[in-house]
Amino acid sequence: MENCNQTSTDFVLLGLFPSSRFGLFLFILIVLIFLLALFGNLSMILLIFLDIHLHKPMYFLLSQLSLIDLNYISTIVPKMAYNYLFGNKSISFIGCGVQSFFFLTLAGAEALLLASMAYDRYVAICFPLHYPIKISRRVCVLMIIGSWIMGSINSCAHTTYALHIPYCRSRAINHFFCDVPAMLTLACMDTWIYEYTVFVSTILFLLCPFIGIVCSYGRVLFAVHHMNSAEGKKKAYSTCSTHLTVVTFYYAPFVYTYLRPRYLRSPTEDKALAVFYTILTPVLNPVIYSLKNKEVMGALRRAIQRICSVKT
Repeated sequence: MENCNQTSTDFVLLGLFPSSRFGLFLFILIVLIFLLALFGNLSMILLIFLDIHLHKPMYFLLSQLSLIDLNYISTIVPKMAYNYLFGNKSISFIGCGVQSFFFLTLAGAEALLLASMAYDRYVAICFPLHYPIKISRRVCVLMIIGSWIMGSINSCAHTTYALHIPYCRSRAINHFFCDVPAMLTLACMDTWIYEYTVFVSTILFLLCPFIGIVCSYGRVLFAVHHMNSAEGKKKAYSTCSTHLTVVTFYYAPFVYTYLRPRYLRSPTEDKALAVFYTILTPVLNPVIYSLKNKEVMGALRRAIQRICSVKT
């Protein structure tokens, strides 16, 4: 009974990297991805802020996505890299709670923001005359604030529960960050009620937005199909397919991981799937949303020209 109350004891994160050359290669690769994600998302934020041509609702939402991704990957990778480099896999009880809170907040906010961005494209293409009214700056601000608030409330509920249950088994979390479901495998009480709330949260924050995004892009593709311009069709199909690919990379592993019952989950599989939505998506978003966008590329060229003119 004494062990159950020792909630101040540190946890141990078993991590992602095996103790081998492959583990070192994987570590270097993820650090490089992390640096690319920082550079890409920070560049996107600055570019949208500085270029007046990008002061539109769509890019306002995109800048928020980059801000979320910037913080999202920074919540996970630095601690993981520190633990690997210094061989210290421990994380304090409070530190685990803080990491879990920020991870869940940012994950929930991104899921809802991606749905808002899909709605923005749906209105822009299917109802272009109503776009200035339906997607005004005020509406964008409300969608962003709503995403952050709902993500924070959901995160607070899950993190509070995780920090107040007794842990009486091994403190070793078989993951590379403090994922609440992974933490609960160490609990010395029945957590079936919590597992039900995880199921509900996954449906509300992941499955429903994903279905909404697919439906939005489906309507967009249907509208594009009736366009007369072959060039316009090709561009729209290319844009929608790449956006849906990135969205699927984010939602599908998340939904598959959290909708499965605990007895069907494998720590190795969970860690592999988590790489997609915690590390790969933050680096893919700025690439997909910039390289496939002529206005963003035009703003980038103007920024480079200004920098070169200042140097000369």
